[in-house]
Amino acid sequence: MKKELTSLFLLAALPIITAAHQTKQEFFSSKSTDADYEITGVSGRIDWNRIPALSVSNVLWTKDTGIRAQGQLCYDEKNLYVHLSAAEKEIRAENTEPLSPVFQDSCLEFFFMPGDTGSYFNFEINPNGCLLIQFGPDRENRVYLVRKDAAGYFDIRTNRTSEGWDVFYRIPLQFIQLFCPGYRFEGSLRANIYKCGDQTVNTHYLSWAPINLESPDFHRPEFFGKMKFA
Repeated sequence: MKKELTSLFLLAALPIITAAHQTKQEFFSSKSTDADYEITGVSGRIDWNRIPALSVSNVLWTKDTGIRAQGQLCYDEKNLYVHLSAAEKEIRAENTEPLSPVFQDSCLEFFFMPGDTGSYFNFEINPNGCLLIQFGPDRENRVYLVRKDAAGYFDIRTNRTSEGWDVFYRIPLQFIQLFCPGYRFEGSLRANIYKCGDQTVNTHYLSWAPINLESPDFHRPEFFGKMKFA
């Protein structure tokens, strides 16, 4: 644990995831209305074809550009595994440096609140595998987090597909425990999954759990849905 703390740098404090058997076309065109998801327990090599998917299809704050996304999550005793994919033709991927504003690019995001901490993580990734992570209770009170070995530590892998792009990564339990001592993958967690692109050709904002606000803001944990560990 001490080694993990040493390698983790807090750079700045800011005042600042349906059905598994649907076809992709059917899935991406469906609208998410039930923000409840079961995170599958796994052992050994993950067969993503057997992991249920959730639809990131609530179009928010802009006209519907036809962009859609989906998410899959599973876990074992050591890691929470995340697979997010986007149906998006015109991809923007300009940011390459750690902690860059990847939300300007084509971006897939996973926000989650472990236990009863009152604070949540935001994992935001673009098609380059460029990662932005923060932790805190709200938009105004967050801390930027970075590791020098982020790509390896979180096992980040991105792919361009015929329909768009996707990303796979893992979140080690040890990493979460740095901020939430004693936390385990059990019970439930509050979370949301987003698709955005502030400076893409077609600006867009989508979510899994609906957000009832008049202006763009993903940093609203009161709208997180419930995810249960199976």
